[in-house]
Amino acid sequence: MADIGAGAAPSLIRASLSRTGKWAGSIAFIGGAVSDILNPLAPFAAYIALAASIAAVIIAIAIVLRLVLAARALPALVFATSAAAVAGGVYAVQKETNSQNGIIASLVPAIAQLQQSTGIVAEKVARIEQTVTQTQKTVEEVKKSTDTVAQRTDQIASAQQQQAAQGAETQRTVEAVKQTTETLVGGQQQQVAQAEKLQATTEQIAASIDTIAKGFATLAAQGGAIAEPKRPDEFYHNARVYELSGDMLNARRSYLAFAGFDVDAIDPYTRFATLLRVQDGKAGAREVFGQLAEKAKAPSIKLVHLLQFDDTQRLDKLNAFIATNPDYAPAYFMLAQEFSEDRLGSQTLADKRSEAQALTKFVSYEKDGGLLGYFVDQTQLADWLDRGRGRLAALGDVLDPARFAPSLTPMRSNQGWSMTISLPEPATAISWRLGGAGPFTDTGLLALNDQRTGKPMPNPSFELPDSTAQTTIAIKYLDTRGRETGPFDISFDPDAALQQGNKQILDQFWTSWIAFDASGNHGLVYFTQMLSYRCAIKEVHYSLNGATLDKTLPMPPCDARDPYAIPDDFEPYFKVTESVTSMSVQVTYTDGTKSPVRDYKRQ
Repeated sequence: MADIGAGAAPSLIRASLSRTGKWAGSIAFIGGAVSDILNPLAPFAAYIALAASIAAVIIAIAIVLRLVLAARALPALVFATSAAAVAGGVYAVQKETNSQNGIIASLVPAIAQLQQSTGIVAEKVARIEQTVTQTQKTVEEVKKSTDTVAQRTDQIASAQQQQAAQGAETQRTVEAVKQTTETLVGGQQQQVAQAEKLQATTEQIAASIDTIAKGFATLAAQGGAIAEPKRPDEFYHNARVYELSGDMLNARRSYLAFAGFDVDAIDPYTRFATLLRVQDGKAGAREVFGQLAEKAKAPSIKLVHLLQFDDTQRLDKLNAFIATNPDYAPAYFMLAQEFSEDRLGSQTLADKRSEAQALTKFVSYEKDGGLLGYFVDQTQLADWLDRGRGRLAALGDVLDPARFAPSLTPMRSNQGWSMTISLPEPATAISWRLGGAGPFTDTGLLALNDQRTGKPMPNPSFELPDSTAQTTIAIKYLDTRGRETGPFDISFDPDAALQQGNKQILDQFWTSWIAFDASGNHGLVYFTQMLSYRCAIKEVHYSLNGATLDKTLPMPPCDARDPYAIPDDFEPYFKVTESVTSMSVQVTYTDGTKSPVRDYKRQ
């Protein structure tokens, strides 16, 4: 049996190959071609080779172990072996040539077009894109996870750093408290030292300016320019010499050299500014002094710089400088110039007061030589003082508020009160208010121009009813620059005003007190005028043919509601004989004053 099996095996294998080899090889070849064409979808050649190899091994083992009949299993073994060989060869060539779309497609373009038309390649691409998308999502998830881990790690590290910083801050706080305590202990001593240092510096500066002033005075007496100037007084001296001789270029250079010493003296810089304005205009002077002021510490340079600005801007800057340097004496002389008649042309009362206040402040620093430290050329200081005193004398008592306040002149008529306003200066508008609160009433304008202002004249009067009780009347006005002045409160007492008004008329027209034989009424003496203004009269004494004043002239009581009416039952005259040739009269007023004795001759 063994010999027959061993001898029959080769012949059996040959018989199987002859019977199945052709069709098995053909099918295997077709399968390899199909798997190559379908390679864009998946590596089918590898799958077929692997599956056929496993099947061939299993069949061979089954034949050897005689689990199946060899005659029946050999065709299957031949087919499996052929399929594995063909598919494995195809796969090997694909790998060798890196043909992702297959060997046949790379050799035959028609097969490649067939793959594209049937969507094989597109499907592969879609799968690749899907795979790439999934890979990107995976990468992003991994990145998020990594970031989360890193963030948590940073939070832990930050917490540790905060704890460390808090500890360090606590340590620094303790040290700062200790240092502050030590500073406070020594603070008073430092303040004392700084005050002493400031005093020493002030004295040193004053001594320096005094030395420069003395040197300048000596050089001025000698005359001529210094060939090689080195000191501030020499440069200032040369600047004056060149300026007076008309050599403005060298004068300018000398002034700039003086400014380089940063000397706090006012007169060199005011003279330099004048030279610059003549040569370069105000803008040029402002530019030069702006550059000097940026580098300089001397207040005098900064003061002269701000004086190169225009009008309102200059005044605002000057006031700001004085607020910062309230004891800088030359600034007050400069401030007075802003309100002077030379600068403004015409002054309002407010301008005069502002000028007087500034000049008074400036002159007050002359005491104990307080102005000497601001001037190198003492003749310039003398000129400023002379001008200041002269203007103060011309301004007089302008600072006395009682001398330059509005006034009211009430005049009573049978209809009420006519109030006439007197102002201390020309005005462009006047308004009044009765009492201490409420709106003001404008008096309006007259139909004529005020020659002093060239504008319509404001109405200087207004009316009040006769029932007006004692009160306060407020007056305010606009000056010629449109600035409001006031309000000024003026007391108004109707009874006192009536008496004062009547007294004024009686004093002014005293020749009409007595009339002998008026209108042909011989033998009668009329005193009608005194009766009409009797509200100002307390009593009247008279005498005939002499000045003994031994008689009293009766007067009816004052009627404030109708003060000028004479009662119907009162006769405004009395009779005299032919022997009476004269009459003497004296009036005692309600305010206690008496008129002179007035004499009247009978014609």
